[in-house]
This record gives sequence, structure tokens and C-alpha cells, in this order.
Amino acid sequence: MIPRILGPSSPTKLEKNENIQMMNVFFKHKDIYGFAALAIIIIILPVFVESKYYFIVLNVIGLNTIVVVGLNLLIGFAGQISLGHAAFYGLGSYFSGILTVNYGFPLWPAMLVGMLATGMIAYLIGYPSLRLRGHYLVMATLGFGIIVNILMGELEHFTGGHDGLIGIPQLSIGGLTFDNDLKNFYLIWSFVFLSMLAAKNLLNSRVGRALRAVHGSETAANSLGINTADYKVKVFVLSAMFASISGSLYAHYITFISPSSYDFYYSIQVVTMVIVGGMGSLWGSLFGAGVLTFISEALHVAKQYHVIAYGIFLCLVLVFLPEGILVGFYNFFLRRKARKLIKRGEHLKIS
Repeated sequence: MIPRILGPSSPTKLEKNENIQMMNVFFKHKDIYGFAALAIIIIILPVFVESKYYFIVLNVIGLNTIVVVGLNLLIGFAGQISLGHAAFYGLGSYFSGILTVNYGFPLWPAMLVGMLATGMIAYLIGYPSLRLRGHYLVMATLGFGIIVNILMGELEHFTGGHDGLIGIPQLSIGGLTFDNDLKNFYLIWSFVFLSMLAAKNLLNSRVGRALRAVHGSETAANSLGINTADYKVKVFVLSAMFASISGSLYAHYITFISPSSYDFYYSIQVVTMVIVGGMGSLWGSLFGAGVLTFISEALHVAKQYHVIAYGIFLCLVLVFLPEGILVGFYNFFLRRKARKLIKRGEHLKIS
């Protein structure tokens, strides 16, 4: 074989090694870069947003992201499915609303009480369900969500019934009251940033590795000494508390809540957001919440086709990108880079 002459654009072995090292550094610190970029976007994005409507959409995306991040811990990392997160979202809203409106509770302690109470309720639901094999959690959360939604409408003395609970005070810190969309944008997205950071730290810990083991194989995880039932209950409670925090923020942002905001359809929505963004990806949670919230808002002009469009979109994602949109494109990028490096290596070897 006659060796080919390397042209000026042909990669050398040193350049190839440098490219590999740069890629390794990037992927090793990608989460640091991602959180830094997210913080910068949160700070500067309002400069480019002029419409009040777009601020509302961005705030709703933030609220949904907090719920989806918690739900992704349960579905994407622990392999457990819940169809009742609308109930936990609503419990956070109603606990905060009832305590502040009916009983004069301070705002932030009311949010904390709501979060803890929701966590306790989730524990009572999850403890018996998650110690059994099969889809018991799905059925338990499905029934629980329906029951809670009915109670929100029937307990009129506390919840305001189907007419809703009005007069919920806006959150404040010292003399700063979050009384407009811009201030609530910074408040809500600060919670988004902190929730994603907390979830990332959890996943990088021993607990996160245990959850991945449970997702992979409960039998194998048990053989390694991991208490799978205990971890499943804990992540379910944590996921419910994420939803509760988001629900409390929603209540104090909108200052009005009603049972229609926490129906079964919302539970389906957030599960769809997890699937579309990518199960097992925190950044996919943000992406899925953003895409589907935007689609939901865009389809309000044709509300009768809302569910149909949602179903078609989900089917397309499951068929063509079963890993989720963000995760699917990310893996495609990695495979493409790997093929390029292999071709460069073969080119150098032949040359």
C-alpha cells in the first residue's frame, strides 16, 4: 500500500489528542457550565421580554419545571411512575392558601408547613404501595389524585369549593413584595435554579447511585445491600415536596386557586414533560417543561384539539426519539463526535 501524503488540513496525532482532551474537559464540567449559563439567562432574560403575557408564560414554565424535576427523580432515576402529582401540587397551593387566608399564618412558614404536610401524606401513600412489586404506586396515586381533586371542590368551608379560594397574599421578603410578573420571575426561577442544583447534588451522592441501581434492577440492588423499598419511599416523598413548593409559589403568584388547576390532566401533563424532555435528565426536565408549556399556551386558541395535539406530539416523540428530545439529540451529538474521532484515527493509521 502506498502511503498517502498528509495535506495541510489533515489532523495530526497531537491535534487529535488535544481535541479528545478538550471534549473530556467539557463533558466533565458540563453541569457547571450549564448552571452558570442558566444563572446568566435568568438574570438577563427579562431585559429582552417586554410583554406581560410572555412573563406569565415564563413563570408558568418555571413552576412546571420544579414539579417535573421532582417527578423525574422518581420516574427517570428510581423507575417509579406517579399519576397523582397534580394532587401534591394542589396540596401545596391549598395548604399555603388556607393557612394564610383563613388562619393568618405568616407566608413563608405556611409554605414550609404545606411542604412538610404534603411530604407526610406522600409517605402514607407511598409506604404501603412501594413495598410491593408491580404498578401499585400508579394505581394508588391515580386514585389519590382523583380523591384530592374531589375534596378540593367539596370542602367549601376551607377551600372555597369550585368557586375557588381568593385573596391569597403575595409573597414578600422584608420590604420587598413580589407584586408583579417581573419580581415573581426572579423569585420562581431562583427556586428553579435551587431545585435543579439540589437534585443534581443528590444524584451525585451515594443516594443518587442507589436510585440508579434501583432503576436498573431491584433484585441486583437488594443483593448489594441497598434497601430498595426505603429509597423508593424517600424519593417519592421528596418528589411530592418539590410539587408542593411549586404549588405554594403558584398560589401566592396568582392569588387565586380552584380545583380545576389540579385535575388528572395536569398529572398527565407533567409525566409527558418528563418523557419528552428525557427520563433521567435534569436538563431534559427544564426542556420538556418549556416545550410543552409553550405548546399548551399556543393551543389555547383551539382548546377542543388540545388533548389530541398533546397525544400526537407524545406519540411522535416516543416513536422517533424514545429517549426524549433533549437526551436524544445529545446522544446523537455524542455518537457523531465518536464516529468523527474513529474516522480520524483510521485516517492517521492508514497514512
